[in-house]
Amino acid sequence: MKRKSYFTFAVALMLCLTLLVGCAGQTTKPTETDGPATPSGTDTAPSESKQDETDPGTSTDTAPIKLGGIGPLTGSAAVYGVAVANGAKIAVDEINALGGMQFELNFQDDEHDAEKSVNAYNMLKDWGMQILVGTVTTDPCIAVAAESFSDRIFTLTPSASSPAVVEGKDNVYQMCFSDLNQGIASAQYIQEKGLGTKVAIIYNNADAYSTGIYNKFISEAADKNLEVVSSTTFTDDTANDFSVQLMEAQKAGADLLFLPIYYEPSSLILAQADSMDYEPAFFGVDGMDGILTMENFNTELAEGVMLLTPFAADATDDLTVSFVAKYKELYNEIPNQFAADGYDSVYAIYEALKDSNVTAETPANELCDLLIGIFSGGDFVFNGLTGVDMTWSETGEVAKAPKGMVIENGVYIGMD
Repeated sequence: MKRKSYFTFAVALMLCLTLLVGCAGQTTKPTETDGPATPSGTDTAPSESKQDETDPGTSTDTAPIKLGGIGPLTGSAAVYGVAVANGAKIAVDEINALGGMQFELNFQDDEHDAEKSVNAYNMLKDWGMQILVGTVTTDPCIAVAAESFSDRIFTLTPSASSPAVVEGKDNVYQMCFSDLNQGIASAQYIQEKGLGTKVAIIYNNADAYSTGIYNKFISEAADKNLEVVSSTTFTDDTANDFSVQLMEAQKAGADLLFLPIYYEPSSLILAQADSMDYEPAFFGVDGMDGILTMENFNTELAEGVMLLTPFAADATDDLTVSFVAKYKELYNEIPNQFAADGYDSVYAIYEALKDSNVTAETPANELCDLLIGIFSGGDFVFNGLTGVDMTWSETGEVAKAPKGMVIENGVYIGMD
């Protein structure tokens, strides 16, 4: 009996050990959640956007094509980069849910700095990036575009608008209006709508984006007999006091102030004009978008501000309504045009490639040649959030119509 008890005890002990080993080999898979783009510095591991594996119908054995993204997720221009990243992620998730061609998005932070943007690009290249959605802002994009041209990686920037971004680079295309188009369209819109009789301009003469729009606006204003009574400048180092520029505009009798600049200096101009009791009409371009979500900014100061943008969040078409609802659900805010640009950029690439035989194994340079041929071939027409019947020239510029917007009660309202 004693020997039998020992044997029984030994067998039981072995079974327990076997169960313990089996349990130790099992892992619990972390649950992925959707949320705002998380800033990831270029010195950290790449952050990847993946489809929700719990969604029915999203399971696929198809290896994904690797999309890189670069933009400011932190710093003064973060409102642009975070919006682009969020919009691009929504597009990737929707496309992956369709089955078939799959994308994997890896979006890196460049803090709106050219050197950091190149560092982010090199990190993405090491990761295996096949197509670049970026970069978001102009000066970093000019630096990165030179690299992607040399490496033959197709580049579609959501919002870098300077002609220098695409100039001399057959692989770089723009989803946004070029600075030239924004300058021309702004002058035409102000003149045709009778928004002002005497125009003053404040622009950043150290910024390619701002000077590009300014130069074309001045030329078009002269052709349209639009009177410009004051043109003053600033640089990034002096973008904290605009009293001199505003006093000159006020003294010249300007009833409209044209601001071809980003939202941060625009917010200071609005606040300082208010403190001077100077109340001209204010008209901006796409860089103004984002001012309503700026931290610690009194949005009442932006009441009545006008701008040209390719996207209207209050539009009633099915695509816009669906996108706005999904964006609000995920990120708890109304998407700006940069979110729409990011979304459209991913979908344009998808539409261009979906009938081809490309796979995750297709080399980046082959994808580059294929996409160049499609985008500049003359037959590719894309309909998205930021425009209908969009086409691209061989120089990489997009053709689409701008929309006039005005801020009323803290939201953008279409003027047309």
